[in-house]
Amino acid sequence: MEAAVSVILVFMILGAIFAIHAKDLLSAVIACGIVGYGLVICFLLLKAPDLAIVQIVVETISLVLMVAVVIDSTREEPYTKSDRQGYVTMATAILIVGVIFYFLSLATRSLDAFGEGSLRMSEYYISGAAEKTGSANLVTGVIFDFRGFDTLGEATVLITAVLGVLTILRLKGKKEDKPGRILSREE
Repeated sequence: MEAAVSVILVFMILGAIFAIHAKDLLSAVIACGIVGYGLVICFLLLKAPDLAIVQIVVETISLVLMVAVVIDSTREEPYTKSDRQGYVTMATAILIVGVIFYFLSLATRSLDAFGEGSLRMSEYYISGAAEKTGSANLVTGVIFDFRGFDTLGEATVLITAVLGVLTILRLKGKKEDKPGRILSREE
């Protein structure tokens, strides 16, 4: 599984680098989608389906919105970078990726071996959960009391994304005839 996650992370990094250097804005948006959907696959491989669901909904909504904006506007960048500036940007990106991988390797050395768990976090939930939650069932107590805030946060992200899309679509549907006078589509 570590190899699969590593390959997906490499594709995500390549997609991000392509998005930065793409001349066509639609190609850059699609490359950003590769990064977002790669994160969905990583969440699924790491057994976090709740995060994957939130990520896929937000990624799909934002990708559809970005494609609609690009199709409405011009597809080409209004300016082009010089070759020298492009090489500096590429060297900087490679340096940043190298530094991130260095710190990632330092951070992963302190983790348990993959597949082996420790009770660092779960010990708090297991010891005295019945008294803390007032529930006779440990699983029910953890899901409804401890994970309730997590679920509330995920629902807040989904609702915010949907409201943002509805707000943008609502503003696009109105046309101005004269300053201060908004016409509906029927007029």
